Amino acid sequence: MFDLTGRTALVTGSSQGIGKELAKALSEHGAEVFAHGTHPSEKLKAAAQYIGTDKTATADLFDANAAKSLFSQTGGVDILILNASVQYKRPWDGFSDEEVDNQINCNLKSTYYIIKEYLPYMKANGRGRIVTIGSVNQYNNHPELLLYGVTKAAQMKLVEGIAKATAKFGVTVNNIAPGAIYTPRNSEVLSDEAFLKKVNDSIPMGYVGDAKAMNGAALLLCSDEGSYITGSEIIVDGGMHL
Repeated sequence: MFDLTGRTALVTGSSQGIGKELAKALSEHGAEVFAHGTHPSEKLKAAAQYIGTDKTATADLFDANAAKSLFSQTGGVDILILNASVQYKRPWDGFSDEEVDNQINCNLKSTYYIIKEYLPYMKANGRGRIVTIGSVNQYNNHPELLLYGVTKAAQMKLVEGIAKATAKFGVTVNNIAPGAIYTPRNSEVLSDEAFLKKVNDSIPMGYVGDAKAMNGAALLLCSDEGSYITGSEIIVDGGMHL
């Protein structure tokens, strides 16, 4: 089950957190994986070693040329997981112009342009798997993550539209929406016991998830077992969106 032998994959933002675990899971199931980071670094090298690959690709997703740069490094892939994102915690009217642009560029525009760049290869092959990583904040109205939630909700709309347009080519496009997860992004705030209790109390299952919690959903959506699923979303949040 979930045999990815002979498949190539790119996971953006795979130098840490959810992306690193997703990339490792794909590799362990037979895929040849490109690890991605913003720039060459020891952190990316270490992540690639953890994932089990010697292939890396670098591009700053704030940059309008990121999609073309990535494709020039990886060539066509069978599996594309768009995990990288940026968030700033501010009151809804407290974002700087740069912070607004960065979130839209990285979380939404890069998704559009990267999919657009990689789709022709998948269509020509008659098969492809695209998975975007959304957020429980598509549903919850976090007082300091309005723009982040907006970009993730808009990304889901892209998923639905592109999935409908590409289904006849054997390409599936889906979204996974994580809830509160232990990642480097959240490590500082979740180290506060009072805050952690507040978060745990907001989750019906009662605890913050591990970064590996997305792996099962991703393996399903990226494998032959998930070939009849497209334009859909799997929410992995312990019930936090309810």
